[in-house]
Amino acid sequence: MGRVQDKVVVVTGGAAGIGHAIAQGMAQEGAQVVLGDIDDAAGEAVASAIGGTFRHCDVSSFDDVSALIEATVQKHGRIDVLVNNAAVPIGGMPVHDMTLEQWDKLIATNLSSVFYGVKAALPHMIAAGKGAIVNMASAQGHVGLDGWTAYSGAKGAIMSMTRQMAVEFGPKGIRVNSISPGTIDTPMNQQVVAELGTHLTDTWVKMHPIGRIGKPQEVAEAAIYLASDAAGFTTGVDLKVDGGLSGAPRFVPEFFMPRES
Repeated sequence: MGRVQDKVVVVTGGAAGIGHAIAQGMAQEGAQVVLGDIDDAAGEAVASAIGGTFRHCDVSSFDDVSALIEATVQKHGRIDVLVNNAAVPIGGMPVHDMTLEQWDKLIATNLSSVFYGVKAALPHMIAAGKGAIVNMASAQGHVGLDGWTAYSGAKGAIMSMTRQMAVEFGPKGIRVNSISPGTIDTPMNQQVVAELGTHLTDTWVKMHPIGRIGKPQEVAEAAIYLASDAAGFTTGVDLKVDGGLSGAPRFVPEFFMPRES
């Protein structure tokens, strides 16, 4: 039997990257998956491939997020797991050079979306007396990176919200955790490379002590665990899937490296 057999799972940003991997992994582990995304063609293709359901959802709109949750409950009778995954990569500039429009879009998509998701899903989970919420944070919520103040701030806020909700809703049978990925090979990060330069690829590798960037499936494994009954005593946790990035300096000067004998 799959690790999330027969659980009803909603994944935002499920058409590509980490969200796609999570939706696919959940379906392979027996879940009934409903995914939302702004890319209708890609979302429909993913849903068809995994035997799930797709609904257009702009996570910066509460009406869209609420409609995604309500459609899930109407179709399946409940929602067992919510994965707040969708995000946009706005950064690469000093915070004082960020426009108000960029700030508003980042906060709406990366942070307000989490509030919208839990606001819509929690009443159903509370009524059922159980549920699991997985929020996508980031290693950038733990360590600094030039040009990404706003992104880091939003992800740090997600971790704080996660801890608070774990405490508040644990007595109601609801677990709330977050995941902090390091640099993952996704279309979102490929977009960042296209905008800021291919030199970033080598830089990212050097930032991770494990010696490479991550795969979307590796983050999906963490989400499946946190959604599963195996994590029944796990709540309020931020699970780092970052190849050691947040535990080490971004760069190790060569003269500090051990010499080969």
